[in-house]
Amino acid sequence: MSIGLLGGTFDPIHLGHLRAAENAREGFGLERVIFVPAARPPHRSEPLTPALDRYAMTCLAVASHPHFEVSDLELCRDGPSYTVDTLAALAALCGGAELLLLVGGDTFPEVCTWHQAQRIFELAVLGVVERPGDMSQPDAALAPGARVRRAHGPGLDVSATQVRERVGRGLSVRYLVPDGVADYIAKRRLYR
Repeated sequence: MSIGLLGGTFDPIHLGHLRAAENAREGFGLERVIFVPAARPPHRSEPLTPALDRYAMTCLAVASHPHFEVSDLELCRDGPSYTVDTLAALAALCGGAELLLLVGGDTFPEVCTWHQAQRIFELAVLGVVERPGDMSQPDAALAPGARVRRAHGPGLDVSATQVRERVGRGLSVRYLVPDGVADYIAKRRLYR
């Protein structure tokens, strides 16, 4: 059994995330994809939205997909949300399942700079999901020692930054995020 882990701030989660997860599920033959919202991402500024709101939006976004689920592992842990810690916890919970850390082609070159990168490569296969506009580069040059697989499929050129900016300008985000997420953003008056 193979399980995909898709982490991120999900501030907010959008259809591009979901399409990438589906491309990974199909391309890698994953039993399930676990979405893990980061509580305190170590490689970027603090998210605009509280962790519980981002977790709730992620739950709403994946609720109708039988192979997608959300984990609160990083929300329940103190300190920075290091991927290596999440992978170690999932490895213990998933008892022998092959773990694939799902990353976009844009993030893949950065993985070698992450906290305990070599341990990440021991715990999981890197599942690189190509995004629109990604340029293919040699895997060995970008992540020495990593086991790398690539998945291709139709991608959606959507970013959380675009979604936040549209909301901030009073524009619709329908068809950029799932309907439940759009409703949640409106009801909670997020990104205004």
